[in-house]
Amino acid sequence: MKREFEEIIIKPIGIVHSPRTEAIDDNWGSVISEIELDANQFDEQVLYGLSDFSHCEVVFFMDRVPVEKIEKAARHPRNRTDWPKVGIFSQRAKGRPNRIGVSRCKILRVDGITVTVQALDAINGTPVIDIKPYMEQFAPLGEVHQPEWSREVMSKYYR
Repeated sequence: MKREFEEIIIKPIGIVHSPRTEAIDDNWGSVISEIELDANQFDEQVLYGLSDFSHCEVVFFMDRVPVEKIEKAARHPRNRTDWPKVGIFSQRAKGRPNRIGVSRCKILRVDGITVTVQALDAINGTPVIDIKPYMEQFAPLGEVHQPEWSREVMSKYYR
């Protein structure tokens, strides 16, 4: 039996304020950003206890990726033909079918309905879908392995 998929509508919980205005692939590690929650939906109670964590995961919508840039076929990451052709679900490129990004960030401070973070790879004005505290128990179980090309892709991403 083939299942029909329903459309999902998600209302952003806030917005990113970042000095980065372009989705450049590298050097995100020192970027300090603020996530400002929507005051019409939330007060500071939703962030109580978040400052007890060192890191959080931020889920965001990459709204500036044009629909025509969405990848549905295999391609070379960063158009490097010396790297293998892989599908979009085998890389972390921004041209994802649902344009959803996930980033793990260092929490610098929580003030009212604003969270200041370091190393969030979302540009200024990006809608935020969710914030979750990062807990060691959510790290992968067992040994993690990945292809060498992906290590090269990420070598300067957070530097």
